[in-house]
Amino acid sequence: MYRSPIFLFLLLFILYSCKEKVKTTAQSKAEDTLSQNSLQARRLLDLGMANYANQKFDSAFYFYNRSKLLYEVENDSLKIAYNLLQMAIIQQIYGDYSGSEKNLVEALPYTQGNLLYQSAAYNQLGISSKELYNYDDALYYYEKAKSITKDTLPKISIENNIASVNIEKREFNTSIKILEAVIKSKVLDTVNVTKARVLDNLGYSYFKVSRDQEGLRLMNEALSMRKKSNDTYGILGSYLHLSEYFLNKDSKKANEYVLGAYQTSMAIGSVDERLESLSFLVKNNFDRGNNKYALAYIQLNDSIVKVRNNAKNQFAKIKYDSDQNRADNLKLSAQKAQTTLQLERQKNSTLLLYFVVLLVVFLSVFIINFLRTKSKREKIRISYNTETRISKKLHDELANDLYQTMTFAETQDLSTENNKETLLNDLDSIYSRTRNISRENSSIDIGPNFVPNLKAMMSNYSNDTVNILLNGLDVLQNTALETNKKITIYRTLQELLVNMKKHSQCSLVVITFKNIDKKIQIEYTDNGIGVSQEKINLKNGLLNVETRVKAIDGTLTFDNALQKGFKVNIIFPV
Repeated sequence: MYRSPIFLFLLLFILYSCKEKVKTTAQSKAEDTLSQNSLQARRLLDLGMANYANQKFDSAFYFYNRSKLLYEVENDSLKIAYNLLQMAIIQQIYGDYSGSEKNLVEALPYTQGNLLYQSAAYNQLGISSKELYNYDDALYYYEKAKSITKDTLPKISIENNIASVNIEKREFNTSIKILEAVIKSKVLDTVNVTKARVLDNLGYSYFKVSRDQEGLRLMNEALSMRKKSNDTYGILGSYLHLSEYFLNKDSKKANEYVLGAYQTSMAIGSVDERLESLSFLVKNNFDRGNNKYALAYIQLNDSIVKVRNNAKNQFAKIKYDSDQNRADNLKLSAQKAQTTLQLERQKNSTLLLYFVVLLVVFLSVFIINFLRTKSKREKIRISYNTETRISKKLHDELANDLYQTMTFAETQDLSTENNKETLLNDLDSIYSRTRNISRENSSIDIGPNFVPNLKAMMSNYSNDTVNILLNGLDVLQNTALETNKKITIYRTLQELLVNMKKHSQCSLVVITFKNIDKKIQIEYTDNGIGVSQEKINLKNGLLNVETRVKAIDGTLTFDNALQKGFKVNIIFPV
């Protein structure tokens, strides 16, 4: 059974939907590109439409709802809106206007961009509000539907619905004003069913404002048009209006019309209009002493209440089950997403770990190569410096003496004892100095004999004019030192003593060794002429001393003044 405001506007909406279906069928070749989910949603929608056409509304509601859930996954707004509108219409058929409103409100956001769907949603909201006696809301929704409807015929149907609400509000002058403007439209001449509705509502409004003759004429004209068009539902509406018109004028005609309405409602299964007819018969008691209509009214009313309550419960259960399934699916989707996220994080962590490992390996290789290259360059530099120093020593200390000795041997008579003794002394001096140069540049014993060898090296620089005093040398014997630090101590003291022998002109050298707070402290002091800071910067030997000490994280301090000796303080960690 369809309510009167629903049917005529809905007819246009369903016709459009059928066109859409044909269009979709014509595009079936493109379905290969659709997802499996989308194809299943389309099949469910077709099942809903087939059951709707066969008036199996409960099954249609079920399939529309399932189709809507799948289209939600596809984000297909128009298909979601269409399914919700169809579900709302089915709920209105069963009198579940509150449930219908909920679905229509849910559908509205999905209708944006499609004026037909949007207009249909507002029109159906107007119907639900009217049936729930929320007349002001109904008028608001009808006006919204009217404002976005462009075609004349649907707009006329909406205006007729607005007039129907004003009739329910008993604002008959307002409904007359609306309908008088509508009836002038020439489009109505092409659609008798719609024109008959407008004429019937206008005639009824005239009757309610005591314009009886005009009202009767229009209502009869509407009835005549409906009979010619075989508009059974419209005939039923005309019978109810005419029975009310003749109620206080001609009870016999009123009885005939209301019985005609009752019989017609029985024939088409229109329970609401049948209930209205029975109510009219019971209230006006046309057949006195016979209560069959009262009993029929009570039974029918109870049946309608039961059927509609069952329908509401059924629709609510379908929606609840679907929402529950959707909630479960969302929960599973969330769990799946969480699992996927965790796996992705683990994957990213693994990739990051690989990257860090590769980076560390790369940096390690780079640093090792850099240090090796640097060490190689340093060795080359040290080797070059050593060779240069040896060459200079050989030239400065030996070459001239050796040349003089050779000249002496060539020019002097070596048979004499004195000349012979002089030659041997010169040769012995050259040999001694050659041996000292060799010792200075030979490998260093860093094993258990390190301290004795160090002491022997320093003692070699002591002679008749220079006295070298050593204090606390056993500190080195009792301290575990790294190889590079032993070599640094040996070469540093060697450089200082060579410098002393060349430039100091001292008679006394004191070298003191201390271990204070896990730091080795070496103090070198002589009573020579000292050296200025400028000369320190120019002397390669002293610069080498400073470089060596810094290489083992130590510090070197020069404390000197002219004519007051030379003092060096060396400190480095154990």
